[in-house]
Amino acid sequence: MRHVWALLLVCGGLLAGWALPASSAQAAEPEIRQAALHRTAEGLFFSARLTLNPSPAVEDALLKGVPLYFVWEAEVLRDRWYWTDKRVATAVRTWRLVYQPLTRRWRLSQSNDAAASSSGAGLQYALHQNFDSLAAALASVGRVSSWKLADASRLDPDSDERVIWRFGLDLTLLPRPFQIGMANQPEWLIELQRRLDVPRQIEPAVPEADAAATAR
Repeated sequence: MRHVWALLLVCGGLLAGWALPASSAQAAEPEIRQAALHRTAEGLFFSARLTLNPSPAVEDALLKGVPLYFVWEAEVLRDRWYWTDKRVATAVRTWRLVYQPLTRRWRLSQSNDAAASSSGAGLQYALHQNFDSLAAALASVGRVSSWKLADASRLDPDSDERVIWRFGLDLTLLPRPFQIGMANQPEWLIELQRRLDVPRQIEPAVPEADAAATAR
């Protein structure tokens, strides 16, 4: 047991060193290339494309084999003048990105499990992809296509509804020793939140299905 704790402290110390602000570099906010909602007879779909610019500290951790977790979240809300807004539906998608030194490839795993605990170890993954470069892997992380957020039966054509969507690097999904020294470090803050109004017009075409789970 003593050896286990020693190993955990060493790992935490290493990552704390990576998180220390050796330079003024910090992660840039993801750049939005596209963000749109599509409403069809089947439901509400969300598509977005971001350009990610991680800081040197984040890239260094990835190159050392530390798995990082990027999370997409979306909430469909309905306006209510007499009370707080009603949550119509929620959806969560988590990407786990890790570098594999033996193959020199990037492994990307997707989970649609919204019941994530304090660690990413409990997530169930439904899709795995391999990439030859970090840039290609990050391009996939920053993209969702025709992600179904809600069934048509959950939407009200006579009410004002909106979607609050978020994207970010979730450090809380890492094992706790790896979180030491990362909190509130600007080079580790990758996050974005925006709002989109739900269109009332129903489009005839159904967007091409994406490998995503329906909102819970």
